[in-house]
Amino acid sequence: MKLLSHILERLALAVLLVGGLGMLMSMFLGVADIVGTQILLIPVPGPRELTESTMVLIVFGALAYAQIRRAHIRVELFYFQMPPRIRATMDVITDLAAIAFFGLILSEAFSEARYSLQIGEATDGLIRFPLWPARFVLAAGCALVIVQLLLHLFQDFIRIKTGEGLKNDPLGVLQKVE
Repeated sequence: MKLLSHILERLALAVLLVGGLGMLMSMFLGVADIVGTQILLIPVPGPRELTESTMVLIVFGALAYAQIRRAHIRVELFYFQMPPRIRATMDVITDLAAIAFFGLILSEAFSEARYSLQIGEATDGLIRFPLWPARFVLAAGCALVIVQLLLHLFQDFIRIKTGEGLKNDPLGVLQKVE
């Protein structure tokens, strides 16, 4: 299980870095388009299309890494007041709900990606970017999140049994009430 967790973390980090690179490319291309349009009166073709495609990579590429760090937003009003077993039970419920949610997204995303590939879907504009790669990235991002959620689900069931707090807690806040 540690090997799978390590591989998943490296893969999620790689996808996160590629998403960051995509964000930088979109930013530089957007700035070049603004400078070209406003100062040189020569617009740069393609920044909108590239930004549309890389937005999926940026968002869905970061989801798995955020899940690994358990950094998604949660309401902690009652969470920290509960003993570790109750917190672990709350985490199990959250894991199951998230698996169902991302499972539905994955099902639709994969279906849309296959259809997009079949019809050769591309953006409109001066430069035609194919849309199917972004759709497959969305599906892959959801799949990575689901695998990480399954790992967390397994860990959370162990936490219910043992009564331990979270081990992966960089800020130390989840160990507050024991």
